[in-house]
Amino acid sequence: MTTRRGLLHMATAASVATALPPSRAISRDLPPDDPVLARLTAQWSTPPLPPIREEDALLAIAHISPVTDGGWSSLHNRAVQAVHAAFPRLRTVWVENVPFSADAERILRQFVAEGANMVLAGADYGDFLTEVAERAPEVAFVQCDSNRLAHNIGWYYIAHWYASYVIGIAAGRLTRTGRLGFIASFPLPSVYGSANALLLGARSVRPDTTMHVVSINAWFDPQGALGAAAALADNGCDVLAGIMDEPSYLRLAQQRGLWGVMSSTDQRASGPDAYLSSVVYDFRNYYVDQVRARLDGSWTPTARLLPLGAGVDRDAWGARVPEAVRQQADAARDRIMAGWSPFVGPLRDTHNRIRVASGERMDDFSLYHWNWPLDGVYGLD
Repeated sequence: MTTRRGLLHMATAASVATALPPSRAISRDLPPDDPVLARLTAQWSTPPLPPIREEDALLAIAHISPVTDGGWSSLHNRAVQAVHAAFPRLRTVWVENVPFSADAERILRQFVAEGANMVLAGADYGDFLTEVAERAPEVAFVQCDSNRLAHNIGWYYIAHWYASYVIGIAAGRLTRTGRLGFIASFPLPSVYGSANALLLGARSVRPDTTMHVVSINAWFDPQGALGAAAALADNGCDVLAGIMDEPSYLRLAQQRGLWGVMSSTDQRASGPDAYLSSVVYDFRNYYVDQVRARLDGSWTPTARLLPLGAGVDRDAWGARVPEAVRQQADAARDRIMAGWSPFVGPLRDTHNRIRVASGERMDDFSLYHWNWPLDGVYGLD
């Protein structure tokens, strides 16, 4: 079994990010951290690591899959190229397909032995990284999708649930049956957050909408995803969403005249008439900022969720999405950018238990760890 956080990981993950809508370009100025994350970071208020000359610095990158995978590692490799452009005298080394085993610790130790000043990991390597970091206090380690902080270990992820909510509004406007389908990998926070947020967005415009989930126990399984999508479509789901690394269910949506919501990349070429939008990621600015801080001597460990408009966003709308639908969904996006949150109680789970009290707002840290299905989400217990 694989997860994006806390368990073993497979070699493939999300797809490579594509350009955001022209009017939604990623800003270099990140808004303040969520208060909970700020408190976590404050617990590790240590003196910054000393500065390093660009020509003396070595950046090491641990990729969980090939950088040509067209997926998660391609996304992170794109961020590395941004670092190269910003700091052309900086040296880099990287290893692809770093496993979640003792080999990971060996590779990370080799990075340190070669003189790495900063190590960026495309996923949470847990104790394998922690063991190395404890013995290399002058090296900065940064992991994606983690929870570990130490005097020289930081982590980050993307607050994808906001973009999912925005796209969910469009899905709610476009569904004819009121039944949304979701092809999931495993019952993980990234899956709960995506499915729940899509449903909340849809229910804001069509309260009777339901979300039907089929998990295929893989990040990359085209046949499994296609079978799940067919079953959902046969069950009346006319909007198919998911968190897969390939577009098989978008192709099925194209064939059957349905809508498709994708994850991490613009995949409209696989279903141009069916494409609704996608939640897209971009780590370039974050990588550059982390390396800059390490070079100038201001780097300290932080917990960071890259927010809407600065690392994650919706992709450009599909060609067939009506203008009125786009405007309604983007109005919600504008409100979120201004500080509003749709994740406010009362929120109930599938057993009708109150999980978020009336008027209570889920902070980003809670959304990051979302591990229960909303009322109306079926198949994700």
